[in-house]
Amino acid sequence: MVMDVHGRDLRYFAAVAEELHFTRAAERLYVSQPALSKQIRMLEKQVGATLFERDRRQVRLSPVGAALLPHAQRMLAEWDAAQEAVARAVADQSATLVVGMSTSPGRGGVLPAIRSRFTAARPDARLRLHQVPWHDSTAGLADGTCDAAFVWLPLPDPDRYRWMVVAEEPRLVAMADTHQLADREIIDFTDLLDEPFLALPNSAGPLRDYWLATDARGGKPALIGAEVASTEETYEALVAGLGVVLLAAGNAPLITLGGVVTRAVRGISPSLFAMAWRADDHRPLVHEYARACEQATKPTL
Repeated sequence: MVMDVHGRDLRYFAAVAEELHFTRAAERLYVSQPALSKQIRMLEKQVGATLFERDRRQVRLSPVGAALLPHAQRMLAEWDAAQEAVARAVADQSATLVVGMSTSPGRGGVLPAIRSRFTAARPDARLRLHQVPWHDSTAGLADGTCDAAFVWLPLPDPDRYRWMVVAEEPRLVAMADTHQLADREIIDFTDLLDEPFLALPNSAGPLRDYWLATDARGGKPALIGAEVASTEETYEALVAGLGVVLLAAGNAPLITLGGVVTRAVRGISPSLFAMAWRADDHRPLVHEYARACEQATKPTL
């Protein structure tokens, strides 16, 4: 028997087999449940056997469905890998490097310095900068939106990435200029333990804990005054007195726009700003950008 089965049919089958629930599978696939059921019936007709055993309470794989599932999953994985390989080949051909950032790496003119070295080495290549919201602490690396990115350490799933530190800066605390601690030049972090803090979204992962200085709290949980996902939200929350926030010294000018002050903090480590890329990305264009970054940021004697 020869079957001409489309990839869509296998993807629909695999979704139902993994969910064992037609409605959840339809939601996962962004299709209607009747359309999904119809497609499964057509696939069963092509196969010549029932793939699922259904009753009012549950959906189960039939013996034929159980035999088909691992092969379908393998074929779908191979096709996904093929699509990724094609996308990477197309990107190499077009010689465009997408660089993500959620914080501008303007520090000391480092970005123009990297660009000039990169374009000198690869005059055929184009650089495209992509601003990424704060909820993605990898600045587009995790979902493949960006090829390289300027990020704050630590990264989630650090084994997935390689990076080099671009800047090491003290962490300051920002607060409304009416705050009771605003008249101090240096503040011990222990004096901030009972203060409400502005926090990154939960999706920022370990970076949320880092900017709350969880490691310096001695096990005491942070009091969250508000969540912020942009410079503008942070400034407005500070002015409103919703909390204080830690930030890198290089970002202080973005926040101190009136009504907000920053102060040095004693008892916490400095922040690390890095240029990162995926560990499994071996494209010459990415590594050329990493070399340009290293040349632009290495200390001069």
